[in-house]
Amino acid sequence: MRVSFELSPSDIRYFRDRLKAGSRGDSARAEHRVIRSATKLVGDAIAAKPPDFVRDRILKLEQMIAMLRDRDWRLEGRDRMRILDALAYFVEPDDLIPDRVPGIGYLDDAIMIELVVRELAHEIEAYQDFCEFRGRANTEDPARLETRREALQARMRRRRRRVRSTRVSSPRSSRAPLGLW
Repeated sequence: MRVSFELSPSDIRYFRDRLKAGSRGDSARAEHRVIRSATKLVGDAIAAKPPDFVRDRILKLEQMIAMLRDRDWRLEGRDRMRILDALAYFVEPDDLIPDRVPGIGYLDDAIMIELVVRELAHEIEAYQDFCEFRGRANTEDPARLETRREALQARMRRRRRRVRSTRVSSPRSSRAPLGLW
């Protein structure tokens, strides 16, 4: 069975505000603590045996965590902060539906994960491409891996800028995506 719903611009604004509040509330925390807490959340959520569509989205957090932990990927600056801000939202105990509510506790998290994954699509795609390259390339040559990493991160930033310029140039268009950041 397929269940779908449409989020209005005000719904997106609501989730954007929650994301900003979560990242502000966690800005004083150390990065390793956010990563550790997000990793624990994934484990707790999976242990709660949520519905498949929620579980599938929760598992997407693992890739964001991997992006931050991967020493070869070396995500830095604002690119790194976008991922940390997203993870900080998920480790906040006060969300729309408390995680401890059986059956639906992670539903709001699944919605936010879907929005975050769409927003970070270029970052996630670049990281997947990097991992594939690393898996099939001669990683004994660090210069080759570094060159590929730099090219993929540059592509990621170009694509993100292109999406942002679309939002700015046509903010009232129903086709222009509403961003979380």
